[in-house]
Order: sequence, then C-alpha cells, then structure tokens
Amino acid sequence: MTTPARAFRAFEPYLYLLPTIIGLLLFSAGAVAASFFMSFTQWDIVSPPEWAWLDNYITLWHSDLFWEVFRNTLYFILLVVPLSVACSLALALVANTGLKGITFFRTAYFLPVVSSMIAVALVWSWIYNPEYGLLNYLLQLLFGVRGPAWLDSTSWALPAMAIVTVWKGLGYSMVIFLAGLQNIPQDLYHAATIDGAGVWKRFRHITLPMLSPTTFFVIVITLINSFQVFEQTYVLTKGGPANSTLTMSYYIYQNAFQYFQMGKAAAISYVLFAAVFTVTLVQFRIQKRWVFYG
Repeated sequence: MTTPARAFRAFEPYLYLLPTIIGLLLFSAGAVAASFFMSFTQWDIVSPPEWAWLDNYITLWHSDLFWEVFRNTLYFILLVVPLSVACSLALALVANTGLKGITFFRTAYFLPVVSSMIAVALVWSWIYNPEYGLLNYLLQLLFGVRGPAWLDSTSWALPAMAIVTVWKGLGYSMVIFLAGLQNIPQDLYHAATIDGAGVWKRFRHITLPMLSPTTFFVIVITLINSFQVFEQTYVLTKGGPANSTLTMSYYIYQNAFQYFQMGKAAAISYVLFAAVFTVTLVQFRIQKRWVFYG
C-alpha cells in the first residue's frame, strides 16, 4: 500500500526539477513556439500582429538581399570551417609533443576562448586599421606589401571577420583534438615505426583515421557556430561595406530591432534553423563513409 510519505518521496525529485522545467517552457520552448507563429504574422511591436500566412517566406524567396545574405553566410562558413579544423589540428599536434613549456602554450591558445567576443573583435578592429594597425605594419615591415583597408573592402572584410572567428575558437577545437590524440594507442605508432612508416604515413594512416570521430565533432560544432555569427559583424562591420559582411544572424537583428519587422525576422530565424538542421543532418548521414569508430 502506498502511503502519503512514500508517494511524496517518489514525487520529491520532480519538485526540485520544477523550476528548471518551468524556465525551459517559458523562456526556451515557449519562445520557440511563439516565434514560429510570429513568422506567419506582420508585427511592428507597437501594433497588434496581423496574420500574414506565408507572406514573409514568399518575400524572402523573392528578395535579392536575402539571397546575398545567404551567400555571405555560406562563404563565411567555407572560410571558417576548413581553416579552423586545419589550424586547430596543427596546434594540437604541436601541443601533444613533449616540448618544454608546452603547458604555457596550451594555456595561451585557450585564453581567447574564455574572452568576450566583443572585446576580441574590438581589439582586432584596431589590428585591422589600415593606417596604424599592427597587421598592415607587419606586412609592410616583413614583406614590403601595403595591406588593404581590411574592414572597408568588399573583398577583404568577410575574410578578415573569418580570421577573427578562427582565432577566437582555435583553443577550444585544439583542446578537443588534443584529447582525441591522447586517446590513440601508442602501440599503433610503435608498430608502424618498426614497419618503416615515416611521419607522414603514420599521420595519414593512423592519426587521421583514429581522430575521425573527434574531427567529425569539431566540424559539426564549427559549422553550427559559423551559421550563427553575430558579435563579429556587430562590432567590426555592421554588415558593411555594401552588405558584403551581412550574415543571417545580423540580418535577423536588423529586421527585428532596427526595422521592427518581427514577423520577417522570425521567418529568417526559421530559415536559418532549417539550414543548420539540414547541414547537420547531412553531416550525420555521410559520416559513416569516413568516420572510424575503432
């Protein structure tokens, strides 16, 4: 027979979870559901929302600016993901050696991860300054090259923003790769060395296959984060020059909080969600072809 005390003990854990569940429903699940319905309305925050059915999505489909923003976002991802994966793997390989002072090296490269992106972007805006910035000074000093006006150039502004993004997240991906490297059995390397395999062959036939689950994780996380780039755009370029750095997240911000077109902003948000979901799903579908779970 169930007594009131026993029933209370069975229900007690859910009482502790209740505040978290309420917060999740109100501020996460509730906001997601509300924004979904909002995407089918015309709403300027001041006036009551008016039902618009698919008008916001149709407007986006026929908008040249939206497709330009979408292309900018894809271009940004194509710059960030390969560069981030390659550089962080290279740093992890160096950090995995027994060099003297390697602990300081690991810490130094992880510091940007725990720094504010706003502060990082502000510092890089000084570095990119065409007149007295450090980057152009070094290019002139070391190579005799006059650097471009990085953030004022339609050709260089988005790559410059990508460099900031890669530098900021380099330490996080490096630590993930480092954990993967340290989980590779050393016996494999010893056996390959005895068989006459050189450094490149050991890297190609042992390190890369054994590191493929870690690489898959880093690629997926970097892809998702790259789709949601916002702070860099806000601090460095405000979407300029000539919309060349206008990406999806900043375009959502513009429509919601500058133009007060909340319905359109919500529609763009769900297009962004669909893009992230599709790319992630494709990654999980094709990972069976190259990810090795030993």
